[in-house]
Amino acid sequence: MQSNRAPSSLRSSMVPLLAIAGAQAVLHLATNGRYGFHRDELQFLWDARHLDWGFVPYPPFTAFVEHVSLSLFGISMVGLRLFSVLCQAVAIVVVGLMTRDLGGNRWAQAAAAFAVAFSPLPLFNGTEFQYTSFDFLWWVLIAYFVVRLLTTEDPRWWLAVGAVAGLGLETKYAVVFLLAGLIGGLLLTSARRYAASRWFFAGVALALVIFLPNLIWLVRHDFISYTFLQHIHARDVAHGRANGFLVDQIRICINTAAAPLALIGLVAFARSSRYRMLAWMFLIPVALLFAAKGRGYYTAGAYPVLIAMGAATCQQWLTSLPTLARRAIASVYFAGVAVVGAYVMALVIPLASSGPLRDFALKNNGDLREEFGWNELVATVAAIRDNLPADQQAHLGITVQNYGEAGAIDVLGAAYHLPPPIATVNSGWLRGYPTPQPTTLIVLGLDRDEADSIFSGCRLAGHNGNQEGLRNEESIDHPDIFVCGPPRLSWAELWKKHRDFG
Repeated sequence: MQSNRAPSSLRSSMVPLLAIAGAQAVLHLATNGRYGFHRDELQFLWDARHLDWGFVPYPPFTAFVEHVSLSLFGISMVGLRLFSVLCQAVAIVVVGLMTRDLGGNRWAQAAAAFAVAFSPLPLFNGTEFQYTSFDFLWWVLIAYFVVRLLTTEDPRWWLAVGAVAGLGLETKYAVVFLLAGLIGGLLLTSARRYAASRWFFAGVALALVIFLPNLIWLVRHDFISYTFLQHIHARDVAHGRANGFLVDQIRICINTAAAPLALIGLVAFARSSRYRMLAWMFLIPVALLFAAKGRGYYTAGAYPVLIAMGAATCQQWLTSLPTLARRAIASVYFAGVAVVGAYVMALVIPLASSGPLRDFALKNNGDLREEFGWNELVATVAAIRDNLPADQQAHLGITVQNYGEAGAIDVLGAAYHLPPPIATVNSGWLRGYPTPQPTTLIVLGLDRDEADSIFSGCRLAGHNGNQEGLRNEESIDHPDIFVCGPPRLSWAELWKKHRDFG
């Protein structure tokens, strides 16, 4: 199914793809400066200021990109989220290109790109700087390069697959589920003949070379990231966060109005002797993550290729219908995707800084509520510091309980000349405690009993909240700020006792 389209035809087919991707990018760029940083973004910013070949919660790629963003834009939400926006725009265009390679015309390409652009996770990925933004793009690119491999029968595409697989492993370890689907698809279909090529082994070698620095880091740190993932997975299962896995496939991973396209695409792949491998590349990751009680959104990157095939298949069916019927079906489809997409946008994108849209989003989206209060927290801590006697300010430390607090003190606190955070959570534990040890501590993230059990001479010094009065993790779970003396244990003993994951 190789394309023989003229260059002018290919250029014209790119216009709607670029328009859809550009419209989504402009929307994000226009709204990403509202509210504040999310607590997860603060963790990436914190780690970006301490570059390494690995971090406790994730591989190094995302923090490295954030380090580059900091160098280019400083502490700018729009600037720091730019790479996330670009990732989603590229993914949208690539979906259109996949559709073209699978036989879809310009309208099929636009239908697939439109569906992905207005699916929940891609829309969310453009609103924050998260590793899911890059992870989604790697899943889409791997599927695209496999489509190119199967379409052209050119095994050199294994190099592209290997390069992106390596980047995926340097971004989010969950990409191994997609790679399991890729290997399973090879073994279970006639595509296994491509595994005998030297280009396949070259692609595997390239992926391993790209992943090697993080692998060495993991070995040197006793695979601490695996321990972290076990802890987080147990927490998520205990909190019921994996209970809606199957529902989330429709609710989060895909625009509901485009779900029939994905189903048609899956069936078409399964029935195709050439492309059957891609059916397994969807089914195996979904089955493995369901069995492992993974979060529902982990599989979002597996759907775009199904949508691409579904759009190409439906276009072939529609050619046999009268023009009026084709237009009616297309109108219903695009309207349905747009309506669902508009609802999702109102839910996940900060479309308004005030009024009903803002109230609706903040009421129904806990992630947006986590973007409030960090500037107030840092200002409150700075005010507490400034009211301490000079001798206590000279030997001051700030302890935090979670990575949001750590990132806020480390990044936003620089404007107030606050000392770096002292943290036992995630990569903060690896960085250790300060030398010399502080004798006066501003303590965040603990209640009174916890603070008294760990530190000496604690007194209530302030409160943590936000000007809007929104209820989020900080305002509900960590409202009090204390000033305390040294820990009851030595710092070395305290560090042995506490290695916290969050």
